[in-house]
Amino acid sequence: MKTTYITVLLAIFFISCGGNENQSIEDIISSNDLKLIRAKRSALDKEKQTIDQQIKDLNGAIERLDSLKRNPLVTALTIENKVFNHYLELQGNVKTKQNVLIYPEMPGTLEEIYVKEGQYVKKGQALGRIDDGGMAQQVAQLEATTALAKTTFERQEKLWAEKIGSEIQYLQAKTNYTASKNQLAQLKKQLGKSVLKAPFSGVIDDVIKEQGTVVAPGPGSEIFRIVNLSNMYIEADVPETYISYISKGKEVEIEFPVLDEKVKSSVRQTGNFINPANRTFKIEIGVPNSKKSIKPNLTAKLKINDYTNESAILIPQSIISENANGDQYVYLVTQMKDSIGIAKQIVVQTGKTQGDFIEILEGISAGDQLIEEGARSIKNGQKVKVTN
Repeated sequence: MKTTYITVLLAIFFISCGGNENQSIEDIISSNDLKLIRAKRSALDKEKQTIDQQIKDLNGAIERLDSLKRNPLVTALTIENKVFNHYLELQGNVKTKQNVLIYPEMPGTLEEIYVKEGQYVKKGQALGRIDDGGMAQQVAQLEATTALAKTTFERQEKLWAEKIGSEIQYLQAKTNYTASKNQLAQLKKQLGKSVLKAPFSGVIDDVIKEQGTVVAPGPGSEIFRIVNLSNMYIEADVPETYISYISKGKEVEIEFPVLDEKVKSSVRQTGNFINPANRTFKIEIGVPNSKKSIKPNLTAKLKINDYTNESAILIPQSIISENANGDQYVYLVTQMKDSIGIAKQIVVQTGKTQGDFIEILEGISAGDQLIEEGARSIKNGQKVKVTN
């Protein structure tokens, strides 16, 4: 091949030097004779066409006769059936249904605060106390009055059982005791509002008011925020097209990018309402939080298994090409002998994708040799050499 090109170049050189009475190209150009220059160019164009055709013929002969010619190098992989799990990827926010602000139920001065931020408290534990305005003394007085009314009623009841005294005296004693007892219970209930208690077990997330602050029921008077980090869940919106695939109990992989942490859970509740604004329904996923590191409103990435094929064919997406008709195709190696084979173009029907791989539904089957590297630089029917 190298000898052929040298011969051709020499031929061009001698031709260029031999025409027009052995005048060189430089001499012809320096003559400034336009007719002569054009004639020389025309002669060279004809010679070039002849030489190009001769080179083409020589290349064809070399291609036909050279037994050591190089075939395109490709790699091939053997198609196997695999288990394919497809995952729906969503984003959700961590929430808790036990994240509340504690407000005062009576007006007064916040006299004592028993807890601090970050402290774990149990349900019913006292968090702080509001000045009761002398209500405790009223309760003590009423307790004494109620005790006397009780004693009077019990004695009157004994006398009435022995038919001593009048019925009206018995009924009056009973009424006085009942009224006093009810009044005492109501006052104690009111007094109980002076002590702020935890509605559930959790962590004091924020102590909002300072000791000595005058508080009263109503907006803007919150004193504590308490959060239960043990009962966390993630809420996410799922497109309605997946309504038949996502159900209670479906396994979910949860990733918290900020924490660099992954956990497994399952769908604990699916919504029964399609939001007409975005055509989605809500799901809830319970979140195990033994380390207490997961906080409300934390962003989470969800992967929910919505499709499984126990005997799927998966291939890299990068080796699929598309023709002018919109058909997707790949190349198989056929008639393999001593690492040399024929590339055969096969139109395929694809399914779901996951990461860098795509499911093939029709076109190829297990055992086929699929061209991987080099697939985009070959043609249908071309001989190839498989390197692996």
